Amino acid sequence: MAVCTVYTVPTTTHLGFTQKKQVFFYNNITKTPNYKRSSSPNTYVITCTAGDSQTVVIGLAADSGCGKSTFMRRLTSVFGGAAEPPKGGNPDSNTLISDTTTVICLDDFHSLDRTGRKEKGVTALDPKANDFDLMYQQVKDLKEGKAVDKPIYNHVSGLLDPPELIQPPKILVIEGLHPMYDPRVRELLDFSIYLDISNEVKFTWKIQRDMKERGHSLESIQASIEARKPDFDAYIDTQKQYADVVIEVLPTQLIPDDDEGKVLRVRMIQKEGVKFFNPVYLFDEGSTIEWIPCGRKLTCSYPGIKFSYGPDTYFGNEVTVVEMDGVFDRLDELIYVESHLSNLSTKFYGEVTQQMLKHQEFPGSNNGTGFFQTIIGLKIRDLFEQIVASRSATPAAAAKA
Repeated sequence: MAVCTVYTVPTTTHLGFTQKKQVFFYNNITKTPNYKRSSSPNTYVITCTAGDSQTVVIGLAADSGCGKSTFMRRLTSVFGGAAEPPKGGNPDSNTLISDTTTVICLDDFHSLDRTGRKEKGVTALDPKANDFDLMYQQVKDLKEGKAVDKPIYNHVSGLLDPPELIQPPKILVIEGLHPMYDPRVRELLDFSIYLDISNEVKFTWKIQRDMKERGHSLESIQASIEARKPDFDAYIDTQKQYADVVIEVLPTQLIPDDDEGKVLRVRMIQKEGVKFFNPVYLFDEGSTIEWIPCGRKLTCSYPGIKFSYGPDTYFGNEVTVVEMDGVFDRLDELIYVESHLSNLSTKFYGEVTQQMLKHQEFPGSNNGTGFFQTIIGLKIRDLFEQIVASRSATPAAAAKA
């Protein structure tokens, strides 16, 4: 593998870190035995090196089409800069890079391409179609500050493309179907999130996308969902028991027999006792509260908005749950709701509202999905800063001793 060009650009993030962005252009790439080539150019990008500090690893699990990409855009925006594919690299790369974060799609660890899965009669959800040994080793290497040659699964061709070189970032997000499936990978996570979309909502979303945008029939959509369901139940849904936060999306309870799915009930289920994470609460920590904020300070059209908060248990774990049912009419009035929530990890008054207004065109910006995703993004920023501070304090304390 010959290196044609290398350049390094020192930059300073808004968090105060100095980091180097390195971009390498390759030619004469030798074909890796286990990968099939597509027509993609042999040009790859490395960026966001972590330097001497250990990378913080975040895991995001969800089924296909459940909002992972939107969540990633909200999260990376909190840290500064839009998440974009590597410049000059494989145009079909699944990797997203911002100023501080690198997002890796775990589809890249498929061990079988599209044809191989069809021949063996397995779906991408089946662990047999994924290389967990490689996933574990590469996440571990990145966490320890080592660069990796990560595979690329080409969603266009269905083939496994030649790998791309990834440098360890400040924050590594691994998103996809299986970030918490393998206990070895699970142990590497500093924080984990599961997007839990109910079957009713998932079906409605898929109809809206696949019928209106892709011309699929209702029958084919139903068949696709049913074909995936056994593997989803067996291998994906079980991971939510390990998540530090679950964002659960359900049909509204404000409209009897609602079948449009335009109004949603969203629950933010926060595990207690997670290091560097203090659950968000409404009004009075530890109480059980129901709140209907509609009135002079919050414009609410039918069917209104209802919040609730309280302690609960989830898969045997103590949790704190904040729930929102309904939609916002005006995002600029969201600051009224924000002012009644505590432990938001904001830098200034109204930061949640600012973030929501900044991305008001994103799906879910008028309901609890976008609201809670934004809050969790801010909580992850706070968790990251606490982890970095704790690591800096350890050698300082040792030196004093």
